[in-house]
Amino acid sequence: MNEYSSITLKPVYSCPAEETPEGVNLPEGWTLSWHQVETFKALSDPDIDVVFNTAMTGDGKSLAAYLPVLQGNTSAIGLYPTNELARDQETQTKDYVLNFEPSNEPRITRLSGAELEIYAENEGLRKSAAISTRTSQSEVLLTNPDIFHYLHRGAYLIPGDSPDKLWGRIDKDFDLFIFDEFHVLAAPQISSVINSLLLIHCTNRRKKFLFLSATPDEQILQRLRQAGFRCRVIDPIANKKYQFPDSPDQQRQLELSHWRQVVHSIQLSFIQIESSTKASETWLKQNAELIVTQFQHYPGSKGAIILNSIAAVKRLTPFFRELLQPYGLLVGENTGLSGRSTKEKSLAADLVLGTSTIDVGVDFKINFLIFESSDAGNFIQRLGRLGRHSGYERESESVKFQTFTAYALVPNFLVERLFADLNGSQGGETSQGGETPPLRVGETYERPFLHDTIRDQYRTINNFQGYYKRWGAVQSFRLFYDLKHQTIQRQYAESRSRFQQACETVFDASLEQVAGRVHGMAKEWQQLSKKKGNPIVEDACSFRGSSPLQCGLYDLTESNEVDRFKTYSLPGILSNLKIELWTEAAFMGLLKETAQRTRQPIPKGRFDYCLAFMKLISYREERLNWKFTYPGDLKPVATAWKVQVLTGLGIWQPENPWATEINKRLHKQGLVSYVVPRPVTEVRFKLRLPMHFQIYPISDTSSYHEPTAPYSIAFGQSALLLDTLAYQLKEKGGDPWIF
Repeated sequence: MNEYSSITLKPVYSCPAEETPEGVNLPEGWTLSWHQVETFKALSDPDIDVVFNTAMTGDGKSLAAYLPVLQGNTSAIGLYPTNELARDQETQTKDYVLNFEPSNEPRITRLSGAELEIYAENEGLRKSAAISTRTSQSEVLLTNPDIFHYLHRGAYLIPGDSPDKLWGRIDKDFDLFIFDEFHVLAAPQISSVINSLLLIHCTNRRKKFLFLSATPDEQILQRLRQAGFRCRVIDPIANKKYQFPDSPDQQRQLELSHWRQVVHSIQLSFIQIESSTKASETWLKQNAELIVTQFQHYPGSKGAIILNSIAAVKRLTPFFRELLQPYGLLVGENTGLSGRSTKEKSLAADLVLGTSTIDVGVDFKINFLIFESSDAGNFIQRLGRLGRHSGYERESESVKFQTFTAYALVPNFLVERLFADLNGSQGGETSQGGETPPLRVGETYERPFLHDTIRDQYRTINNFQGYYKRWGAVQSFRLFYDLKHQTIQRQYAESRSRFQQACETVFDASLEQVAGRVHGMAKEWQQLSKKKGNPIVEDACSFRGSSPLQCGLYDLTESNEVDRFKTYSLPGILSNLKIELWTEAAFMGLLKETAQRTRQPIPKGRFDYCLAFMKLISYREERLNWKFTYPGDLKPVATAWKVQVLTGLGIWQPENPWATEINKRLHKQGLVSYVVPRPVTEVRFKLRLPMHFQIYPISDTSSYHEPTAPYSIAFGQSALLLDTLAYQLKEKGGDPWIF
């Protein structure tokens, strides 16, 4: 550990409300924070449409969101970027109802694609009927923005249904739409949300929209205001509603004045990690005694290790289980591939390793944290899981945490920027913001200052602002077109005109010109494939894009057999997994047999369009190299500087015994693609792509044997995002690429 890079963060206290609004009933002993009352007031204000609550992580934004529901005043849809977050919120909301005891006893329903499929099968209903039934029986609907988007796209309807059959009813039945953790969504998903809001805004009476995010995106606020939404931002930091006491005496004074502690004081150390695939993994193994020491010096500790790679977590979990077992300490796992039973078991562990922060710092209370991050927002969000609780209950006893410690595993350049004044030297890179003072070793700082410094000094990633005009308006056109359907044309004639005007304002694009592009792409695709529609337009109109490389996976490393049926992307399989190729019939047959034997339903709709089916044997110790291949000359494809549908692609991985079989299937796929005439590493660096941006190496017939593939390829919405960058450069009159 590099001791020189340690700092202390002051505790954070949240300001109490001066008074409880008239008509608000609270459980005995409960008080509200300033931001919770201000949010309630804004949601009650007839002159406000959109509310942004930017309170810090752990400061009760969820209670602020559902307070109107808990007074029996309204019904709400809560939209969460992952099903796990929705499940966590379901538990929390039910607890609120038990405490508040609202007179109308609001019914809470959680709806994911899997639950929808199972409910429809059990009740013998079509999905549209299942949605109608579930939503009509709820005052609180917890789901994900994917379903919300597809409801407004008419994805669950059959020919002959009115386009507004589902969204027309839902948009009228619910008064409040809550978007939580909104900062994790990328430009395509934000475009989808904006389009859905515009549709609701133009076709219904005024509704309320609440965005909850400690790291909000200023772009969406500006765009909504342009569309005529009346917005209010609830910002405790800007209104000086947080205090950062320097001493125990100051803390006691704040507590006597009913200020609520949001975060305890934290010792934060920055650990410099080399830019290699297993650098963090190696550091953790080499410094494993640091974790043992934590448990020995502070009995009753609970900790989390949050990494960027699922494969790294899968490899490290058995290592730490073996290391900590002699001390009687349990190790759990929490990743996107972990089944629900595995995640539930992790709540009883002493140390949890994962890629997800679900439960960490909430149900799983921790006092030390080791974490990687991919960008500034990710750093702030993960650090925010620590220091939120004074302790926990264990076997009828209370365990009180003595210290709160965090280790941030960060790139060398970030430490150099943050601590550029060490020993009086300005070495390393200069700060991006220019004026923000660097951190000093051993000093104490307030949270907002640290957050601003991290945002300023971390590598800036591309936010693809041009996507809204280039592709967001394609979604608008699809919705605009649906409003002309013969079953609703007269009903929404005025709404359609308002919707067109709002979309053209927000996305700075003419829907007439967009219509020309869409028809042109459809004609091109019909000539190429003899099929109607166009997969490029479909990706642009979807929420997360298509998944043509998704594979069905039977995970033999998962202890609960019901949780073994998963999906995983082919590139991740090629890099990290040891697998055995399987048939679809065998996979689906075992799924059906397992569901019948265990009497637990297993949703199978997610496997309808899988490229292949496999058994996951284990995770590789070292990532394997591989690349895509193209059966021709890629130069004309790459220099066209546009999204194209490519066929005939394959993979090259000499040590892979099942590559030939995969290639037979892959060759037939028509893939929405964007090809760049540069190697992946260079493209990632020069275009400032996010860490998990899906872009891969590809060679053509002339470069097949070159050690580094000279081309890069992205698929689906990632291809649309690259197209956005090239389009922006061409609009400015420059070369189509920045190389």
